[in-house]
This record gives sequence, C-alpha cells and structure tokens, in this order.
Amino acid sequence: MTAAEQSIFKAKANILKALAHPTRLFIVEELSRGERCVCELTDMIGVEMPTVSRHLSQLKSAGILEDDKRGAQVFYRLRVPCVLNFFKCVEAVLNNGRGK
Repeated sequence: MTAAEQSIFKAKANILKALAHPTRLFIVEELSRGERCVCELTDMIGVEMPTVSRHLSQLKSAGILEDDKRGAQVFYRLRVPCVLNFFKCVEAVLNNGRGK
C-alpha cells in the first residue's frame, strides 16, 4: 500500500469511527428527517447537553454534519445525505446475517 492509499484509508476509517456509536447513528438518522437544534436532540436522546455536543462535534469534524448558529441556538443538518446509503447497506448486512 502506498502512502497516498494509506492516507485515504485512514481518512475513511476516521469517518467510520465518527459513526461508530449508537447515539451518533441516532443523530444522523434523526437529521435525515431535517435539521434540529441541539436542544431538540438533547431531549430526544435523554442525556446532558455537553454529551450531545461532543457527539455532534465528532460528526461535524468528520464532515458528516454542518451547523448554523441562530442567536443562542445551534442547528445541525446532514452535510452529506449520501451517508444514509451506508445505513441501508448496514441494514442489508444485518438482514442477511439473520437468516444464517
């Protein structure tokens, strides 16, 4: 593997790491329905705001989300909705594995 290939695979792994948590998967799925403010996500998830903010920060750093500050509130939305295709693939793997 070349250094350039290794760099690309590392970048891909970082995106997968950002998604590799049940709460972050929930956030991405919820944002597939439309943007949400941090306060809404905090209520939906049922944990403290700093915890939700850390999850959102990881997803944003990976390039999956983007935010928009409006006054005192911060709204998040999917930056790349195609990430939902990955969810469909994961569900297909799960469904195939259940029959075995």
